[in-house]
Amino acid sequence: MDPLLFAAFTAGYILLFIWAILIVKNSGPVSAAFLLPVILGLIYDNGILAAGSLIGEGNTLKLLNYARFWIHAFFTPLLVLYSWHTLKQADIVWAKTGTLKGAAYLLTAGLILLELFTEVFGLELEAKWEYGVLSYSNAEAKGGPPIMVLIISAVLLAASVFIWRKQGWFWFFAGSVLMIIGSVIDIPVESAAAVNAFEWILLLSLTATAYFQKKRGLTKT
Repeated sequence: MDPLLFAAFTAGYILLFIWAILIVKNSGPVSAAFLLPVILGLIYDNGILAAGSLIGEGNTLKLLNYARFWIHAFFTPLLVLYSWHTLKQADIVWAKTGTLKGAAYLLTAGLILLELFTEVFGLELEAKWEYGVLSYSNAEAKGGPPIMVLIISAVLLAASVFIWRKQGWFWFFAGSVLMIIGSVIDIPVESAAAVNAFEWILLLSLTATAYFQKKRGLTKT
């Protein structure tokens, strides 16, 4: 069942990717541009998980899974820059300062390095079957989400509160809260893929936020 769910998520992310491209087209919000690599990485991630049992155990699948960790390390922190740009696009004055810009870029670079040194460098992969999915995962994986994910979740949540207050847009906040809930609560279902629904909902809310800000900007001009 899980390979089908991962395939469905792959299709869902492809739709989000197309939507984000349309938002960026014709000088759309800069925030949407930072979503493109993140969504592309999730297309790859879910696609490899969906196809793992078809590819079969061996070096090919191991290398494909190894790339998942590198993509996650470099692309996911871009959500910090997405958050910063949403605040700028909401015309929040303090978000336009050089200080916050520098902090956003430094935090993004810091999170990339943190993920590389704590999760990627020295990574040992082992084959794993789970609910019909064959993948290669970290042999020394620790329980709970990585520190990088926790920090990004906090940044997204904080930005969503300001967007809600400034522009009356609730769905950025809703997506961020649901993602946090999905990360901390054990869902009583026999599936590893089902939890990824929260991640897709988050990316849907982020893409919808970029679309909302684009439409709002066009209305003002």
